[in-house]
Amino acid sequence: MQQDSGLRERLIDVGVELVTTEGSAALGLREIARRAGVSHGAPRRYFPTHQALLSAIARRGFEDLGSRFPVGPAADGPRGQVRALGHAYVGYALENRGMFELMFRHDLLDGSGQELPPGSRLREFTLPLFELLVSLVARCDPAGAPRITAAALWANLHGVAQLWAWGSLPLALDGDPEASVDRIVDAALDAHLPSRP
Repeated sequence: MQQDSGLRERLIDVGVELVTTEGSAALGLREIARRAGVSHGAPRRYFPTHQALLSAIARRGFEDLGSRFPVGPAADGPRGQVRALGHAYVGYALENRGMFELMFRHDLLDGSGQELPPGSRLREFTLPLFELLVSLVARCDPAGAPRITAAALWANLHGVAQLWAWGSLPLALDGDPEASVDRIVDAALDAHLPSRP
């Protein structure tokens, strides 16, 4: 019996809509099936585990995020590309909070012991994005430790996104006329990348 790829995509579409409108906590298998108009057991024909379906939903988020990263050289060179990437990352996080929360839950999505077909593990989509950041950081500071610097910068940008979304940074910076998420992202970049010559 041949599987209906249209139904597989509809299940993912429903999950994307759910996570976008209601957050990652709404992504129950039964609710996705109900909204897709199928029996609660139907998703198992396309996804061996709940995590596999969640990973497919999160993969759509990574595809969307990746499409927002600048392609080609920026006028400001690799530093300008890192800046554009950082602003795109934090902007995506603030615009797509539910999806962003789901995308980085590798502990939930790529659980150990799962037998997933090639091309379906979430790491196959996240690691290339990290490698892009590493390569840009290496071009900014050839003598540095680009993987460590990129990891620290990523953690900093992720923290900026989370703390801004939760209201912690706006609260802490209340009354500061220069406070904005863009200024904080720029400060994070300055903290991790060498000064311009």
